[in-house]
Amino acid sequence: MDDHTRDPTVRAPAGNPTGWDADAGRWEHDTLRRAVVHGVRLFNSGAYHESHDCFEDEWYNYGRGTTESAFAHGMVQVAAGTYKRVDFENDDGMRSLFRTALQYFQGVPNDYYGVDVLEIRTTTTNALENPSRIDEWRIPLDGDRPTARQIDREYVRALEE
Repeated sequence: MDDHTRDPTVRAPAGNPTGWDADAGRWEHDTLRRAVVHGVRLFNSGAYHESHDCFEDEWYNYGRGTTESAFAHGMVQVAAGTYKRVDFENDDGMRSLFRTALQYFQGVPNDYYGVDVLEIRTTTTNALENPSRIDEWRIPLDGDRPTARQIDREYVRALEE
């Protein structure tokens, strides 16, 4: 683990998802988990651009070819594609971004840092044929579908500084 991906304030998960080191009692990459929590909650509240920013900022911490990079880049594409559909009614743009996301998600474990990646793959694949499949869709995190809190908005504002 690199020091730049450590943050001892990041809490333990519910369950034992890929990325959690139960023996050490910490995440392999704490900052990735922090970005996941904020990014998913913002996505689930319809703040797709802000969700994108959470994952994009974290994506830059990892080298090309890593699972962490592929996952974060895929999440960037999912947030951007959803933003295209919801805010601009651009289904072709959504499809293009979702196809790219699906490529990035190849090889990413189904339960990665608490995110149900299998559901993301399934939903985005179905949206290629029927874009309305993502309308009102919320991403599962730790078995729940949490929405944004003030702390999530503060986190993304700090990224912009």
